[in-house]
Amino acid sequence: MSERPFVSIVIPMRNEAATIGSLLEGVLAQDYPADRFELLVVDGASSDGSAAVVETYARRDPRVHLLHNPRRIVPTALNIAIRAARGDTICRIDGHTRVAPDYVRVGVETLARTGADNVGGPMRSVGGGWFGDAVAAATGSRFGIGSYFHYGTEEREVDTVYLGMWPRRVFARIGLFDEELVRNQDDELNYRLRKAGGRVLMTPAMHSWYQNRQSVTGLLRQYYQYGLWKVRVLQKHPRQMSWRHFVPPALVAGLAGATLLSGVVPGAATASRIVFGLYVAAVLVVAGRLALHRGVRAWLATALAFASIHCAWGTGFLNGLLSFAGRWRTPESAPPRLEERPGDTGAPVTGLAGASVGSQAGGTA
Repeated sequence: MSERPFVSIVIPMRNEAATIGSLLEGVLAQDYPADRFELLVVDGASSDGSAAVVETYARRDPRVHLLHNPRRIVPTALNIAIRAARGDTICRIDGHTRVAPDYVRVGVETLARTGADNVGGPMRSVGGGWFGDAVAAATGSRFGIGSYFHYGTEEREVDTVYLGMWPRRVFARIGLFDEELVRNQDDELNYRLRKAGGRVLMTPAMHSWYQNRQSVTGLLRQYYQYGLWKVRVLQKHPRQMSWRHFVPPALVAGLAGATLLSGVVPGAATASRIVFGLYVAAVLVVAGRLALHRGVRAWLATALAFASIHCAWGTGFLNGLLSFAGRWRTPESAPPRLEERPGDTGAPVTGLAGASVGSQAGGTA
């Protein structure tokens, strides 16, 4: 590449004082030309001094900029940063993630080499403690989470990807992140991108490490929210859903229903016990394989992590069906627009020529 594209690295942050300094150090130490990237850190009204840490870096390095996000949620933070970005390439890095020194360079080169519209690497979880290590093992397993970027090892096109790196013109064509979606906003955006003819690519050459939850309550809360907000994605884009998304809520509903009916419907209790027994057996077998050389405690902790993920996601989804029951027939508004710049129209995004926010972003799939 004779002229490296200018990259705007966007970092949504809220209460990350313990880790944001090391993240910024890692990003500033990228092997990408120092004059060809900027860091836009968007603070969601942190209460732990995170903003002060970023301000310290901003005072000594002009590439670092602190922005503010009064709504405190990730999609608004990302949109604030993208609107303020000077770069022709947008790279998302989250506050609880570490990236390899070549992360930005490899991403830029992958975009140029493949012509993809969004590229990202695998999500490699970093545990910590008896349960954190178990969560890392469970989320890195296909049995735990079905998305390819959690367990994949080969470069290929995918439905969605961890973090992401896009040509800025992608957002000018299909719109920004949907600011209603507290969770799953990346799934929704990648669906719109693919629906418009774009390509999402996962490459194992982009190395990053995600600090996963380390407590049972933290994991339950996280995946409950994922399940809850997946219902809004379903309502906006029914075809975004895969059969695997319906397995956890079906399991939870089936067990709860059979238990409630066990006193009045013959065979309901037996059916409930059979389903529960089969699920527990599957969890124990898969957890045992993952924790084969780490002892009984790790085996049981991994089984607990699997059950927490599946049951929290399923329960959240079922609650979402109730919470958002009145939204099935409500017309969906299009996500926010990004104004095009002169450079955004010079070369069409692969597969996205002619796509517009109005024609692709609104309504249901």
